[in-house]
Amino acid sequence: MNSPTTATVRPPTSGAPSPSPSPAPKTSAAARLGWLDALRGLAALVVALHHFGVLRMLPAGKIVGRNFDLGLFGVMLFFIVSGYIIPASLERRGDVRGFWIGRFFRIHPALIVTIVVSLLVLPSGDGAIRVLRTGDDLSSLITNGLLLQDVLGVTNGMNVTWTLCYEMVFYFFVTALFTRGLHRHSAPIAAGCAALALAVGTAVGERLLTPDPHSVRLALLVVVPVVLAGFAGVLSGRPGPTRAGALLLAGLGLVLVTLNSRAPWYETWTIFATMFAGTAVYRAQHSARGRVPSLLACGFVVVSGVLVGWLYNRDGFQNHTWTLGWISWSSAYLAAWAVFGLGFLLRRRRFPRVLTWLGAISFSVYLVHVPLVHALAPVVGVPLSHSAPGRAVWALLLVAAALAVSHLMYRLVEIPVQNLGRRVQKAAVRRWPAAAREEG
Repeated sequence: MNSPTTATVRPPTSGAPSPSPSPAPKTSAAARLGWLDALRGLAALVVALHHFGVLRMLPAGKIVGRNFDLGLFGVMLFFIVSGYIIPASLERRGDVRGFWIGRFFRIHPALIVTIVVSLLVLPSGDGAIRVLRTGDDLSSLITNGLLLQDVLGVTNGMNVTWTLCYEMVFYFFVTALFTRGLHRHSAPIAAGCAALALAVGTAVGERLLTPDPHSVRLALLVVVPVVLAGFAGVLSGRPGPTRAGALLLAGLGLVLVTLNSRAPWYETWTIFATMFAGTAVYRAQHSARGRVPSLLACGFVVVSGVLVGWLYNRDGFQNHTWTLGWISWSSAYLAAWAVFGLGFLLRRRRFPRVLTWLGAISFSVYLVHVPLVHALAPVVGVPLSHSAPGRAVWALLLVAAALAVSHLMYRLVEIPVQNLGRRVQKAAVRRWPAAAREEG
């Protein structure tokens, strides 16, 4: 009671009890390092192999590719894991400002370093980096810097950063729900998102607000002030402005993903259903009350994710999701949940250190693997398609190079800037403590 008030915002109380914390912090930490990091590492490696074209190097690769999309499997596994751990991280800390400072230092420095180094090393126009090569450099820089490019009709600075855009909007939603005391309702939210994906499908068009570069510039006149005002609120450390800022960001995110997403509606809302279902798994694990509704919601999300592939991921729409048809979508989506479920069942087991290490460097693997292919291809040369040994050597070389560069990125960039982020969080609490901790 005598210590200074920290910059926390307590969500309003609701009828449902808070999820009970894990009984032993050490066990919780070990569990995260084991199964969650292993799943993240697997997801990153699979996405990298997909972009390396590993299926084209296998004898039956074309058949596998038509029936199972490695890329979709990897990103959906990422989304499930993010949905599981991100809201839990915010709720355990109870500090919205600290959460967002941590997110900035987690994502932006590694992303900026990857883009800058790639621009310096790779030849102009090779296609790996497109942040300054869209015809409107200012719009490209702003939208990619905000990580809202995929819902503002702007080319992704790197082809993998589209997922970060949907993660960012998810953070908007999670923050708003937390500040309003609605964060425990992840199960019905997940089911609602899945129902939207299933019911609307392709009925709503894409990029309705920004169909051309001029409309993007006009939209930014509104989006940029709204984002700045929203972050001024959530970073204020004061309950009232934090709630207002969170609602502002969530409202903006909702408008953009509803009316202006690059992806079809069934994919957009399946992504959010998947992330909120991951949160529902966390709640079912840590709170007996509401466990059945959470599990039912997750089951509905899985069924919906498979069905939307069958119903909508065809007749040309598969080109919008970068898949080859409904079977490749549905099988990959189902497999992502199956692998997550297996990891969850094994969560109390100790995982090999190589898997937890792969999880630690997974974000760097995700970022650097595409520029790395572009950098190595002119030097080493892509092996001839009929050379099986050459294909194997090429794939192993790419994987080894990606892991080595990612390890360096993790040690030299990610760890130092995340440590800096923690110091910034502490400094923010000391410099701008919350005026009062809201009761009830």
